[in-house]
Amino acid sequence: MSALTIFSVNDASTSTWHSTDAGEIQQQLNGKGVRFERWQADRDLGANPAPETVINAYQHAIDRLVEEKGYQSWDVISLRADNPNKDELRAKFLNEHTHGEDEVRFFVEGAGLFCLHIGDEVFQVLCEKNDLISVPAGTPHWFDMGSEPNFTAIRIFDNPEGWIAQFTGDAIADKYPRLA
Repeated sequence: MSALTIFSVNDASTSTWHSTDAGEIQQQLNGKGVRFERWQADRDLGANPAPETVINAYQHAIDRLVEEKGYQSWDVISLRADNPNKDELRAKFLNEHTHGEDEVRFFVEGAGLFCLHIGDEVFQVLCEKNDLISVPAGTPHWFDMGSEPNFTAIRIFDNPEGWIAQFTGDAIADKYPRLA
């Protein structure tokens, strides 16, 4: 179930707001310039689908975003608990970073935790199947796939080169709850 938990940057142990209601989550995030919507991830992809299978199944959703925002490239990230590089990948994404473009993800399977450092608050967004999130360019954030990752998401980019991060060097991510 999608969820949003908000913390103060001064107190990572106590949340100031929490909801699992998609409408409330959308309202909170939209108020901070973050796009959050529930889309339909209803295509049968089979077990361990190839990236091309995922892209072909959801080309209509990609086309919608390309037409709306002019995005230039897309790919699929799919990680499972048996991936031998899961610990290395998790560590990389757990470091706070920004992008020079929006970070757009459409979750078609599984779940992951986006953590957004906006002003004096941290917004932890548990994204699951059917969730579309767009983190605005320049927003400090990190992503937790959990110790046993299980997700497939379509990544959509302004930049034809794909995912390019600028790490902030801030260790704030170490203070906040993570996925199991």
